[in-house]
Amino acid sequence: MPINWDEFNKDVDAAIDASAEKTNAQLASKISSITRFTDEEIEELFPEPADAKKLAELMQIVKSAEDRNVRVARIVENSEKFASITLALAEKFL
Repeated sequence: MPINWDEFNKDVDAAIDASAEKTNAQLASKISSITRFTDEEIEELFPEPADAKKLAELMQIVKSAEDRNVRVARIVENSEKFASITLALAEKFL
């Protein structure tokens, strides 16, 4: 089932705009719904809503239908923004 990224991004933005504690729970729930992570793992890996938003942006690039080289180039263009997210994910898997 394809992911409606426009709707997903609206949901993420709405979650970020809510109160801090509620935002973290809502945001973790939105992200965990399209990943293999649980809400708790998302909250642990990305306690700051801004980091969770960056993860959502990275996932959108990774899951896009664009050519692999285009996706790699987009990630490289945003490498500084995604560095902390990449590190957190790598630490989780290693």
